[in-house]
Formats: sequence, C-alpha cells, structure tokens
Amino acid sequence: MVLLFAAIGRRSHAEATALSGLFHTAWPFVVGAAIGWVVAFALYRNKFDAFLIVPTGIVVWVMTVVVGMVLRALTGQGTAGSFIVVATLATAVLLLGWRALAKFVPSVR
Repeated sequence: MVLLFAAIGRRSHAEATALSGLFHTAWPFVVGAAIGWVVAFALYRNKFDAFLIVPTGIVVWVMTVVVGMVLRALTGQGTAGSFIVVATLATAVLLLGWRALAKFVPSVR
C-alpha cells in the first residue's frame, strides 16, 4: 500500500516512472511502515491481528506517516504542510481502508 501511495503521488506530479524514482519517494514511508508493524506486534503480541483497524492499523498508519516525514526531513526531501496533509489522508485510506473492507469479506479472514 505504501508503494501504491508513492506511485500515485509520483504520477500525479508527472514525475518519472523509473523504479529508482519510486524507491526514492517510497523508502521513508516503507521504513516507517516496517517500524509500525514491529511496534504493533511488540505492543499487542498476545492479541495481534493484522486485520484490526484498532490497534494494528492505527499504529502502522501513524508510524508510517511520522517516521516517513522525519526521514524525508532529515534527507532533504519535501515536507510541506500540504504534503503532510495529503500523505496523512492518503495513507489512512490505503492502510486503514483495506482493513475496513476486509470486515465485509468473510473469506479473507
């Protein structure tokens, strides 16, 4: 989902579609998502469920955005206010949306 977010963002700005460009855009958020998964598992190990919006989805989403933005700032990539808002909303739809939809598809679980 994070790669999809980066690909959509690059496409909406008519940026090159090369894999290296996609990696450059996505890596801070991929790192954030990975940290989010580790944190969610560590905090909720005994009752961990990847399909839950709360707490798993929220933890992964927040870490994706926060760590992603911090890494972008530290590496000189853009963190304009409008980008933070769009990234926060877009990743919420992508990282929480599939979990909400999965509730309506019993065979997914």
